Amino acid sequence: MDHQIFEESVGDYSVSTDPARLDSRVIHQFLTDSYWAKGIGIDRVTKSLKNSLCFSLYHKSEQVGLARVITDFATYAYLCDVFIVKAHRGQGLGKWLVTSVLAHPQLQEIRRFQLVTRDAHRLYASVGFAPQSNPEAHMEICRPGMYLKTADLESEIAG
Repeated sequence: MDHQIFEESVGDYSVSTDPARLDSRVIHQFLTDSYWAKGIGIDRVTKSLKNSLCFSLYHKSEQVGLARVITDFATYAYLCDVFIVKAHRGQGLGKWLVTSVLAHPQLQEIRRFQLVTRDAHRLYASVGFAPQSNPEAHMEICRPGMYLKTADLESEIAG
């Protein structure tokens, strides 16, 4: 589904869903060092960006943050890969970025919007997220460390 380009600015910062503006190098650099995507390869990052609704945060023209939404645009959305690079933290940009996601016109009729976080519960609660109302009904297949194993295998093949 094609999505409407969504952009807003405050001072020298802007949020945009224009996929042409994504800087996959900056995104990969952050994600490969994150606790949730440690070791993820650039090809996998590029594929995930292509198949998601991405909200990029820019300082002037430099990408300094991201929030990625996986959605069918009708009933369900999953918010992931939310980050602000260290040099730009502490200014309320994370809250603004997530608020921008929730304000996107094509996400207004989503019945279930979910996310997983280890350390940002206060941020997400401040914009309306809450613990699951029925966690015993939810199930998952989780493969922690998967990207590290893939990176090791790719090194062996290349090497």
